[in-house]
Amino acid sequence: MNPATEQHRAPDQTRTSSLPPKVHGLMDRIEAGLSEGRIPSSIFGDPDVYHAELRRIFGRAWVYMAHESEIEANGDYVVRKIGEDSFVVTRDEKGGVNVLFDACRHRGVQICRADSGNSSHFRCPYHGWTYSSDGSLVGAPLWKNAFGNMSKERNGLARAAQVESFHGLVFATLDPTAPPLREYLGGMAWYLDLIFGLDRDGVEVLGKPQRFVVDANWKSGADNFSGDDYHLGTLHKSVWSIGAFPVPFSENMMGYHIQASPGHSLSFSMAEYADEPGPNFFGFPDSLAEHFDSVNISPEQLEVARRSRVFVGNVFPNFSMLALPMTEDGAHHAPTGILTIRTWQPKGPNQIEIWNWFVGYKNMTPEQKDRAYRAALGTFSLGGSFEMDDTEPWLTVTRTGSSVASELLDFELNYEMGMPGIGMATPVSDWPGPGKVFWTRYEEGVQRNLYQFYADMMRAEPGEWPEFEF
Repeated sequence: MNPATEQHRAPDQTRTSSLPPKVHGLMDRIEAGLSEGRIPSSIFGDPDVYHAELRRIFGRAWVYMAHESEIEANGDYVVRKIGEDSFVVTRDEKGGVNVLFDACRHRGVQICRADSGNSSHFRCPYHGWTYSSDGSLVGAPLWKNAFGNMSKERNGLARAAQVESFHGLVFATLDPTAPPLREYLGGMAWYLDLIFGLDRDGVEVLGKPQRFVVDANWKSGADNFSGDDYHLGTLHKSVWSIGAFPVPFSENMMGYHIQASPGHSLSFSMAEYADEPGPNFFGFPDSLAEHFDSVNISPEQLEVARRSRVFVGNVFPNFSMLALPMTEDGAHHAPTGILTIRTWQPKGPNQIEIWNWFVGYKNMTPEQKDRAYRAALGTFSLGGSFEMDDTEPWLTVTRTGSSVASELLDFELNYEMGMPGIGMATPVSDWPGPGKVFWTRYEEGVQRNLYQFYADMMRAEPGEWPEFEF
């Protein structure tokens, strides 16, 4: 075990917190209200809450940065964010992956002026300090006269405290005491293995990410992709009517909600029995499914994938993924499997930038990749039918959360669905994977799991970490 993990312990609520009193009070309200399915609305818009999140959530958690297929060649780089701070993700000249703070050591000036590219070096425009693709300081103009014997080794670019890759998904954390990535993922790793290890040769990003700004709080996206399936029959009613998805709404709600591990949640729409009709393997073509096997995953994971129609999930805090059969034009194209990954990038308490990647399995033919890309573009993208539906309600969720009335009325949101005696969801004991599992998808425990871990992270002081297993 990483020695840093020995410091992990549940937050000590008996000690004085360094959180501002108002923020601490909201976290206490989450803790007290979750047992009754209640969340204070103000966490979706309060500026003090947001500024605490930048340090206690984004300054500590493992955050998704890029997929390795975006930086395939030595010298490739992309610029990404942790919280509101820019980092350069590079493939150095030895093939290593680096996550470098985009700030010159000399005066803190931004050193990378393009979103992506290929370069062996980065040169600060202010005084010309020059760094290699692994972040090492190479030199500066008139070095001997200006800096003499100053150490170059001590003046390279600052690096993320830890960087790890999982099925080519590059994550980073700014906290040197953070647990190893797989430990942080806990049971969620089983489900990421299932999705990204399904094709024996893995996945790759299809094109550059889409980026678009929405006046909403980042938690609305994480909440939705943790498993908010109940909105599908109302908010997306028009999409069902044009045949974009091949399964009726009521049947689509049959499936599982899974609290994979603290903070990380997901949902499967799937056949209850192996011989039920309907899409298999998330609607991907049968010819591609021939490459799906248990070389990288277990037979149990393969069988779950075989029966699955929809997978949607969120890795805390803001990395979400979705696999399902879609079409942008039901009159001319049958639904086909698509896979998207995305981050809900915070830009303030009332705004996010959505980064959205379309992903394909490497064994897809060029025609299959093109068809999946077009289907995803027409449904889950800046101009997609689902995206325009989803983001509209989030605007008013955030507006309500930042309102004076919400604060003065102690306004709370209802997350009771699936609690004992409420609705039809029931616990499942014979599920092959990890986590707390419920059948059907009429259930909101997946979101309660998100907010319990969120409150624990917000109240944890330096050196403290919540548990990663139930």
